[in-house]
Amino acid sequence: MSEAIYICDSESLDEGGKGIRFPVTVAGDDLTAFVVRYGQEPRAYLNRCAHLPMELDWTEGEFFESSGLYLMCATHGALYEPDTGQCAGGPCRGGRLHAINVIEREKKIFWEPDDYVRPARA
Repeated sequence: MSEAIYICDSESLDEGGKGIRFPVTVAGDDLTAFVVRYGQEPRAYLNRCAHLPMELDWTEGEFFESSGLYLMCATHGALYEPDTGQCAGGPCRGGRLHAINVIEREKKIFWEPDDYVRPARA
């Protein structure tokens, strides 16, 4: 876990509640990603709609639609399954969010960079 980067304490995420944004770098661009809790597990994704490259949250950290069952793009209404990032309805047909590996250990949540999503530039 040498590359894992701290996001937040586990208690900061409630099931189907507000998410935590964190900075990342993708192809040299400074972007955000986010983590939410769904199915009692932390789930993290790049904060970009699969339909058009817009951030999903309504206001900072608000990613779930009103039922708490789907992640929703505030701009286009695209719905995504929180456990897989797969499009569940709307203009994202066939698309999916870019998943980011997260680890929950000792009441803390960390993310792991991959070949696409890298740590934020200093």
